This record gives sequence, C-alpha cells and structure tokens, in this order.
Amino acid sequence: MRVSDLILHFIYRQRKIKVELQKLGWQVSRRRIGRIMKEQGLVSKYTVAQFKPTKSKVNESEIGNVLNREFNQDKELKVVVSDITYVRVGHKWHYICVLVDLYNREIIGYSSGPQKTAALVQRAFASVPYNLNQLDLFPY
Repeated sequence: MRVSDLILHFIYRQRKIKVELQKLGWQVSRRRIGRIMKEQGLVSKYTVAQFKPTKSKVNESEIGNVLNREFNQDKELKVVVSDITYVRVGHKWHYICVLVDLYNREIIGYSSGPQKTAALVQRAFASVPYNLNQLDLFPY
C-alpha cells in the first residue's frame, strides 16, 4: 500500500496523518503528506471554512426608515442614494462609490480608488456638479 492510498482514508490534517502513519510503521514528513494531499486535491475537514451564523448588532442602526421604499421620486435632486462596490482591476481590488439621483436614476457623482476610505466618499460628493443644499433626503 502506498502513502497516498493511506492518506485518502484520513480526513485529518497533516500532523495527525503523520502520527497515524507512524503508528503503522511509516516514516513520512509532513511536507510530503501536504504535497500528496495537494496533488490529490484533498483538504482536511478542519480547514474548510464553515458558515456559523451569529447574532450581531453591528449593522443595526437606530435610524428609522425615512425613505420607506419610495424609490420613484417626482422631483430632481430630491433624494440621492449611494453605494460602494468593488471591482477587480488587474490583480487587485478597487472600490467605486456612486451617487444616484432617484428621480431619473442618473449617476450624479462617483469616485474610485484602491482603498475603501472616507476620502473615497468625499471625492464622490466633490464630483457632483449640482448644489447639494437643495437635497431633501440622503439616506445613510
């Protein structure tokens, strides 16, 4: 029986596999075990990320729902909403902040950059060519 055949029978990590193989009289390094596992496409059940739901109050704010899902507006620049998303550029992630007028779904301001910072949002607001004092609502 080969070492790779023995590894297929275990769902352990490299260290535990090494101990089990030593019990059977085999002397195999952890690096070799890791290399064989990688070649065979094996992953320990302990290294696979598992979703564990937790109750968290991090994103729960005390601010009420002022917009109340009224996304169709009758006046220009009455309600402006924003979103930050990320896109892959080359081999790195970049972030885009977009400001949208709900009246006509027009992008009125945007900015992009390699980091998700407050400066990214400030640049998006600075790119708006309109007077933002006439805004009725900017839900945050």
